[in-house]
Amino acid sequence: MVSFRARRIAALSGAALLFASAPALSAGRDTIALDGPWQARIDPRDSAAAKAHPQEADWFAAHVPGSVQQDLIAAKRVPDPFKGTNEAAIQWAGLTSWQFRRVIDVTPAMLARDHLDLVFEGLDTFATISVNGTRLLSTGNAHRRWRVDAKPALRAGRNELLIEIASPIRTLQPQVLADANPLPGEYESAFGDEPKGKQTSPYIRKPKYHYGWDWGPRIVSIGIWRAVRLEGWDDARVDGFRIDQEALNQAEARLVARYRIVADEDGDVRLRTTLTAPDGTEQTVERTAHVAAGANEVSVPLAVAAPRRWWPVGYGDQPLYRVEGSVADAEGEIDRVERKIGLRTVELIRKDGSFGFKVNDVPIFAKGANLIPFDMFPARVPTAQMRHLVESARDANMNMIRIWGGGYYLDDTFYEIADELGMMIWQDFMFGGSVTPPEAAFRHDVQIEAEEQVERLQPHPSVVVWAGNNEVLSGWENWSDRKAYKKKVGADEQERIGVGMAVLFDRVLRDAVLTRSPGIPYWPGSPSTDYEGPTDTDKDGDRHFWDVWSGSKPVERYLDSCPRFMSEYGFQAMPDLSTIRNFAGKGALAIDSPVLKAHQKFLAGEGNARLQMYLDQRLRPARDFADLVYLTQVNQAQAIDMAARHHRACRPVTMGSLFWQLNDTWPAISWASIDYEGQWKLLHHATRRFFAPQAIVTEHRNGSTRVALVSDATTPVQAEWRIRAFDMAGKPLADRREAIVLAPLSARDVAAIPDAELFADADPKASYGVAELLVDGRSVSRTIIERVAPKDMDYAPPGLSARWDGKTVTITAKALARAVMLDFGAVAAQPSDDGFDLLPGESVTIEVRSDASAAALRRALTLRSLGPQA
Repeated sequence: MVSFRARRIAALSGAALLFASAPALSAGRDTIALDGPWQARIDPRDSAAAKAHPQEADWFAAHVPGSVQQDLIAAKRVPDPFKGTNEAAIQWAGLTSWQFRRVIDVTPAMLARDHLDLVFEGLDTFATISVNGTRLLSTGNAHRRWRVDAKPALRAGRNELLIEIASPIRTLQPQVLADANPLPGEYESAFGDEPKGKQTSPYIRKPKYHYGWDWGPRIVSIGIWRAVRLEGWDDARVDGFRIDQEALNQAEARLVARYRIVADEDGDVRLRTTLTAPDGTEQTVERTAHVAAGANEVSVPLAVAAPRRWWPVGYGDQPLYRVEGSVADAEGEIDRVERKIGLRTVELIRKDGSFGFKVNDVPIFAKGANLIPFDMFPARVPTAQMRHLVESARDANMNMIRIWGGGYYLDDTFYEIADELGMMIWQDFMFGGSVTPPEAAFRHDVQIEAEEQVERLQPHPSVVVWAGNNEVLSGWENWSDRKAYKKKVGADEQERIGVGMAVLFDRVLRDAVLTRSPGIPYWPGSPSTDYEGPTDTDKDGDRHFWDVWSGSKPVERYLDSCPRFMSEYGFQAMPDLSTIRNFAGKGALAIDSPVLKAHQKFLAGEGNARLQMYLDQRLRPARDFADLVYLTQVNQAQAIDMAARHHRACRPVTMGSLFWQLNDTWPAISWASIDYEGQWKLLHHATRRFFAPQAIVTEHRNGSTRVALVSDATTPVQAEWRIRAFDMAGKPLADRREAIVLAPLSARDVAAIPDAELFADADPKASYGVAELLVDGRSVSRTIIERVAPKDMDYAPPGLSARWDGKTVTITAKALARAVMLDFGAVAAQPSDDGFDLLPGESVTIEVRSDASAAALRRALTLRSLGPQA
């Protein structure tokens, strides 16, 4: 049999004689990146848009990866939608059809390759690809990779690649408007482009948050949003490569490297698989396989002696193994692939309603937050931004991030960072809440998407669960608008839609995980019970609890029950004042200023009234706008602190606490603990305290203080807990301490102390308690006990002072200082700690990171607390 390589060399020889100056091609697959400068214009067939925007009817500069909205912003043809109240000015772009073009220079040597494939990692969304006027491909899913053989349309020299992308709303709107009962969606448009109840988003595989959410704007992006390349190859290529872990114990890990090889015709190939351990030692396994024309699955067994396990942060190290695979014929290498993997086991804890995770047989209490998309424009998210958020999560003692299902599947770089840092990832499939179409063609498209994405992320040890959707199934079951819809459409249509969702989430997506990432749990949705009972309850599965905030209930409702796993709960606050000034300008601001309402998406911009309602319930009146920003952040931090500590004290009934949300997708007033500019709110600083490895929990209710102790350690911890009480003058009222051994992976109630025992007859408004957990004589966790709301406390003036040394400042309090904030106003600055409590006479030294000078920081600093001004 003639080798693959020999046939290719024969094909190339004639071209090489005629075009000696053409660049030589490598032996294997060749890749030419088509990212960078492109051109864009309004599609001439969209005559109405071309007439309304004549300047954009001519070609203008574009960039790939990206979106036409980014190109328009860069060219200053629309104002930046993240600034001021500019969101409306960019809406027309999402209602317009566009063309994108670039030139591809093709050499005769390239044309001598058997295949020249155009590969698109992401097209958003209804795209038609043509080369030199020949139509090659039409797409309809922004979450998929697309590949098409372009060789028949290419010629030597200059070639025009043209991509036409239709408006997703205009494309689907005729169908939706004609339907008397279109599928329920998510958030209604505020701009009149879609009638109420007639949303197009349920019918398209595109990031749902583009259509607006209660934390983000409506920017219906259009463009080539991920990388584009031209691939040249001949007889065969590796189309897929994954490493399955079949068994793992202390002595050995048994792995299987699985190649998917696409070949033009029958032939023999040699597979060389090299595994490199974390210490650099290598082992190589070679085998020969016969492949047939088409797709071929070929496996190579590997064994790792004395394997090193990957652990979540806080439980061990994160060693990674590198696996390299090459495919060759008798003449040499055809293709090469590489993956990094971690060795670990993951088990979903499910018994009598329980829900949680075991990693390497250790039950892990999940501490973390929900991640929404990093930006409205994913193509512009740098690695540094992703790393900052994951490192910030780790630094706040989190061990899990949930990737919410209304966005997009994140880049490989994100998961590489999570692997490195030991951050567990709960990965949703990209279904954000809208009811899904019941047609088989829709499910088939999703099947391809799911298999691609699961296989892509399969190597990453950080991914510990795949969940089918966010609130799609629970919404269909529980939400009032869904119940009304089901009643309206009747039993037959209700069954058709419901069965379609059951097939999608219980079969299609489950099968994608079982076959492409064996060993990783699948969970049909969030919240869910895996079809074992009613969803979104405390007694079974995971829970989304929104009675507090969305339901306007008091924050103490967080203490009413112990859910099995709290995967969503949240409380809003304003971002850092420097972030606000970046989008709002320098003018006077109030809670109801139009620009602040424009950046508050809860209740269609009226959510700031909810902020005020909770401030009125709990905290003192704001003295000015900067103080208002501070107070909202205090309220958020205290509310989530209360909830998270309670969840931890509920262990083992509760095995996870993921608050909503970690980040922002634009500068917003939202639930985020880190704002769009990367500034930690007080909540994120508080997170480091309430998610500490060992923590004390105090809950004052009905005239008594509950005390519980929590430890995430896998070994016993010698500790001491202590509770003291004081009046506002600093007079001691009580002092109780006990030595204790904290059991591994535990939560334990240690006391219930009546007020009379702790505070005697002291006035509740003028007394407080201090609860601490000490390890090796050092306080590792502390809470302040108050018997009335903070607004009703008779705090003394705290007497705060600051002593600077470069960009390090020492803060000292004369009296109790609650929730001390280092406020630098419009100057962006990140203190090493913030929102902390200081006891009388206590000091804390803080390092401040900022591009501003030490002198500028000193001038900008205002010290804030809940107490009265001196």
